[in-house]
Amino acid sequence: MTIALDRPQKSKSAQIREKLGYSIIDTDVHTQEFEPAVLDYLEQIGGTAIVERFQKNLPGSSRFRWHQQTWEERKAYRTNRPNWWGRPTKDTLNLATISLPKLLHERLPEAGTDFAVVYPNLATLAPNIGNEEMRRAVCRAVNTYHADIFRPYSDRLTPIAAIPMHTPEEAIEELEYAVKVLGLKTIQIPGYVRRPIPAFEKYGEEVANEVVWIDTFGLDSQYDYDPFWAKCVELKVVPTTHASGQGWTTQRSISNAQFNHINHFAFAAEAFCKSLFFGGVTRRFPTLRFAFLEGGSAWGASLYTDIFWHWETRNKAHLLSNNDPSIIDREALTEYYARYGGELVHGRLDQIGDGLGFHHKLLAPEDPGELDEFALAGIEKPEDIRDRFLNHFYFGTESDDTRVAAAFNRKANPYGQRVKAFLGSDSGHWDVPDITAIATNAYSLVERKIITEEDLQYFLSIHPLELYTSLNRDFFKNTAAEKTANEFLANW
Repeated sequence: MTIALDRPQKSKSAQIREKLGYSIIDTDVHTQEFEPAVLDYLEQIGGTAIVERFQKNLPGSSRFRWHQQTWEERKAYRTNRPNWWGRPTKDTLNLATISLPKLLHERLPEAGTDFAVVYPNLATLAPNIGNEEMRRAVCRAVNTYHADIFRPYSDRLTPIAAIPMHTPEEAIEELEYAVKVLGLKTIQIPGYVRRPIPAFEKYGEEVANEVVWIDTFGLDSQYDYDPFWAKCVELKVVPTTHASGQGWTTQRSISNAQFNHINHFAFAAEAFCKSLFFGGVTRRFPTLRFAFLEGGSAWGASLYTDIFWHWETRNKAHLLSNNDPSIIDREALTEYYARYGGELVHGRLDQIGDGLGFHHKLLAPEDPGELDEFALAGIEKPEDIRDRFLNHFYFGTESDDTRVAAAFNRKANPYGQRVKAFLGSDSGHWDVPDITAIATNAYSLVERKIITEEDLQYFLSIHPLELYTSLNRDFFKNTAAEKTANEFLANW
């Protein structure tokens, strides 16, 4: 039976792209693997036993534990409810498109998109597998699989390589293989690794699996990840992350998946971003950029401003001048209490200080710790915050996310500059029912005066170009976005 693919010659999004006159770059298009083929690759790399174990313990299968439990079990384990289904199923053509590279390549212009970075489903999950042997085999298999199936379509599509981060050594090994052997040029790392807290391991595996700390690779990490960041610079690849906060303490409703889903990407991305900033990664690697996908950009604008506020009132000089207990005039304070305290303090003036954060007998800890908590980040003046943040961090935002206005609100953002939001459509997931509407949705932000035409160009083109050419000026060579990229590089 032959099915007629009745599609318009030129979609509304394609017409908008033509009108704009510059390349549209989508940094986050989701695809779905064809599982039997992936298993073939996994068997070649890890052997039959690995395939059998993988099928019994699919990455992300814990998401379905909720559906297999009784309500008593859900309450007992506080199992967070996952979303019911992750793919749009009404339009069969769209469903097929996300799993067939040839079809996606053919239809990409219908979305108005010239070039897309592809985030395959399994590749985003593989780095989070707990077992090392399984994790490394699956990452290698999915990277090889995607490199092979997308290679013929590299003029419009490039898949990410899944990089495990449990140790710097395994991260470097897979990164080198992905870039040097497979020829991949984009990567995705988990935004964190869940590690057991040593003090609780004595209570058994079940407790240790729940009582964990979040290692975000920059601040207070278990390992020094600088060798990995250095390898990214050497191999000219930009680390991106698609981290999930599902199951974190505030994302753990047992009955409502939407409660768990809202902002969970942003929560996880913000933790990673703060770790990179305060851990000094952006100071030590001035040319390295990072991108945070699917969480939007409003949280980025909020964090940017919030760091300034904290610097103004919590930098070391300000603390010592305004918050040091040793500078309290205790005699004057006692006089105020005696004069205005009345019966409240009568006979208890020797206890002044309770509830005020200090006490006469213990004015301050002998060792308060390092008071300059901006030292690792290399922040000595407000301009340093601007440079560390705006020169290094990019925020993937869906085409219909009106909150992008916060990122581009130069009146509100410190130093009157844009936070670097860029298009990450999330096309291929349930929240994008029409994958051809990407440029249409984005342009409506201008039509509704949410952002300007100039903002739109930064969103759709300039910021993605800036990110991906920051280390590799040839990133867009031989692609549908090459002309726009060359113009950008010549004038930027």
